[in-house]
Order: sequence, then structure tokens, then C-alpha cells
Amino acid sequence: MTQSYDVSQQQKSPKSTTSELDTSETKGHGGELTWKFWQQRRYIVVMMAFFGFFNVYALRVNLSVAIVAMTEKVNVTLENGTVVQQQHFDWDPAQQGLVLSSFFYGYIWTQFLGGVLASRIGGHYVFGFGIGMTAILTLLTPVAANHSVYMLLAVRIIEGVFEGVTFPCIHAVWARWAPVYERSRMATIAYAGNYAGTVTAMPLSGILAVRFGWESVFYVFGAIGCVWLVAWFLVVRAGPECDPFITDAEREYIERSIGDPNEKQNIKHPWKAIFTSTAVWAIVASNFAENWGFYTLLTQLPTFLKDTLGFEIGKTGFISAIPYLVMGSLLGISGYLADWSQVKGYLTTSQVRKYFNCGAFLGQTVFMMLAAYLLDPTGTVASITVAVGLGAFAWSGFIVNPLDLAPNHASVILGFSNMIGTIPGIVSPMLTGFITSDRTKEQWRIVFYITSGIYCVGMVIYWFFSSGELQPWATASEKTPLAIEAPEKTAPTKNGVKNDAMEMDE
Repeated sequence: MTQSYDVSQQQKSPKSTTSELDTSETKGHGGELTWKFWQQRRYIVVMMAFFGFFNVYALRVNLSVAIVAMTEKVNVTLENGTVVQQQHFDWDPAQQGLVLSSFFYGYIWTQFLGGVLASRIGGHYVFGFGIGMTAILTLLTPVAANHSVYMLLAVRIIEGVFEGVTFPCIHAVWARWAPVYERSRMATIAYAGNYAGTVTAMPLSGILAVRFGWESVFYVFGAIGCVWLVAWFLVVRAGPECDPFITDAEREYIERSIGDPNEKQNIKHPWKAIFTSTAVWAIVASNFAENWGFYTLLTQLPTFLKDTLGFEIGKTGFISAIPYLVMGSLLGISGYLADWSQVKGYLTTSQVRKYFNCGAFLGQTVFMMLAAYLLDPTGTVASITVAVGLGAFAWSGFIVNPLDLAPNHASVILGFSNMIGTIPGIVSPMLTGFITSDRTKEQWRIVFYITSGIYCVGMVIYWFFSSGELQPWATASEKTPLAIEAPEKTAPTKNGVKNDAMEMDE
């Protein structure tokens, strides 16, 4: 005779629930953790996703550096000995700003669509195709730029269209590959690729532009993206049941945790329930707040460092990359701590999401205010670095949260929240430019104060309205932590079924 564990009990007391199941036979069931990640197919998927997101941001930020070389005036000596100034493209500041922002005009429209497509045809197809097409278009960027600025704008907008699907559709991959108590670490390790791509692409783009010409920036990163595309489709499958190289033990472990993959086909999304859910809007608010700070610093930090703190142009690129290097490094730690807190029974899923997300926002609010107050090279850079780095802990909150609310609809929820979260990428740079027209310290203080205020609002909304529990409007096929058939308490290992959380802890 079997029984099902109630989700409310699990949320209230995970420690007591997990302790009821025997863990003496967990070895060999695919749930044990090991540093030899290549022995577990789900972590090979994670590493491939990591490099996918590496390409996502490398392909996005390379133009920010290349455009300096594309519009730089250089001295050229003519045959008659006359020295004149020439530049590849005579674009005024308004045209340059339009070129740099054009990506987001395409990016915002496919966030929601990417989530819907992923739930219909498979997340790994959409993820690979989105990045692959962006890479191909990057290879065509020099041709487009040499044709006209309008052709370049068109190419960048289309790049944004294809790259817009990447974040929402990866949740469809996790819905098939990520065991319940490994969601945070698998997602955050993969997302760390964003910051690895940013930190690598910014200085490398400058080196390539100086040594081999601005065209090489697009050829190199476009080629890397195409190589990744081939590797992704050779290695990654839609789910563990489709992977010929996965062990039976690992496949059974994953399926026992997340449920029957056949039940996840042809999902009908409860649109009204999703759009009226306060827990979903809490995710949207946090996504908006985190992206406001991220895009403000990503687009304006080099200018701020040069105009206000007096850093040389050659150093601003490297210094601007430091906060994102810190955040990328902390993402893996954040995900591990989030899962560990649940496995050990110290925190419920709802508590993990609230504490990590709101704690990060509180720290970001404080350190952004401190950066505005100090406005000196050492103190301000240190404060900004801490503020950006703390964002890694927020990602174990709102980004992973859709998988808690409704795994079958997670890609759609993230797509919707990311669509709203893209608005700061368009509005923030424009507002910052308007506020800092004279580049004074007082004007930059206003920018930091606004960012701090938005972090604070996001924190309050998430604290009161977020949830880590499966929502009642989720489909009946959704499976929750410990919602597996378990033997009677008197014979905890009779049928060989053990708790996934304890298995991972082992």
C-alpha cells in the first residue's frame, strides 16, 4: 500500500519529512553528487547551457566595444605626405546610440513567444536555434555595416528577435532535466555563462579590434557561436528519456523527481490564472528591479568611471568587468546554498526564494546608496562590485521561482517576466543620459538613488507576494517535491523508493 506526501506538509517541515525515508541504498540511483560532472548527463546539459549563455552575452556586448573602433578617427598619411583623419563610419552620437540600443527593440518581443514555443516543440530546439541564428547574423554584421547604418540596424534588431527566446526556453529544458532539489544550482551554474561571456568578450573584443581590425570581433564570436550550435545538437536531447547515453539509474532518478515526461506534452496554459497570479507578478517585479540595476551599470558604468571618477579610457573596460566577474563567480555558490538549505531542511522552498531574493535586494539597495554617497574611485567601485555581486543570490530567487510555481508553465512565466524585465534595457540608458547631461557628480547621484529605490520596491513586492509552492492553477500532471509514491513508514525501503532530496544530500 502506498501514500503520497502532501505538498503543504513538505513546505512546512521538509526536515521531518525527509528524515522518514531511508537513504542507505541511494548510491547508484543517479542522485548522488560528484565533482566528475561528465559522469552525469544532466550536468553535461548544464555545462552546454553555460557555454550557450556565454555566447548569448558575448554576441550581445561585442558591438559595444567594436563600435569604438568602427567610429574612431585615426591619422592616415597619404602618398603625398599629407596627414588626414579618417574613420570607418561617420556616425554621430545619436546614430551610435540607436545602433547600440537596436538589439533590445527585437529582444523584447520574443520573450513571451520563446516560452510558448519551448513548451510546444521543446526547449532545447528553441535554445539552440535562437543562439545559432544570432551567431550567423553576427558573421554577417561587417557586411551589413559596410552597406549602410540602416542595414546594420536591421541585422541587430533581428539578432535581438532570435536571442530573445533563450532565457524563457531554457526553463523548458530544466523542466525535463532538473530534479526538484537541484533546480537552483543547475540554473545558476548555467546562467553564470552570461557573466563569463561579458567578462571575456569586453576585453577580447578590444584586443581583436586593435590587432586584426573591427571586423574580426564579429567573425571570431560568430564562429564560436556556430561551433557551439553544432555541439549543442550533437550532445543535448530534449529530456533524459531521449538521451541514449544516460544511465538507467540517473534517468529513473530524474523522472521520479519531476514526473512522467509524456505528461508534459501538449500543455494547455491557464492564461487567466497566470496573468492574475500575485506570485507571478512578484517574479515580474523582481525581474524588472534586477534588470534595471544591471542594464544601468552595463551601459553607463564605463562612462561614469571616466567622466566622474577620472579613470583612463583604457582601464574602464577592465574595471567595468570586475562586478560581473564577481557575480558570475557567486552564482554557483548561490545555487548550491539554496539547494543545500532545502535538502538539509533548514528552509522551505518559499523561504529560500524570499530570503535569497529579498536579502540580495536589500544589500543592493544599501550598497548602491553607499556608492552614490561616496563617489570616490576606491569606495564607489567596491560598493558597485558588492551590489552587482549580490545579484547572484537574487537569481536563486525570482529566476528559479517559475519552476516552483508551475514547472509545465515555467518557460511561459519566465518569458512574460523577462519581457517586462527588458523594458529597463530601453528606458534606463535613455533616462540616465537625460539626467546626466552635464556629467556632474550630483546628477550621477540621482541615477544611483533611483536604482536603489527600484531595488527596494522590488524587494517589498517579492517579500509579500512571492511563493515557492505549486500553484492550484497548475495542471494536474505537475509533480511536487516528495509527491512520489513512497512505501509505508514502517517499511521505508521495501520497494526501493527513496526521497530525492536525501538522495542528493547523500
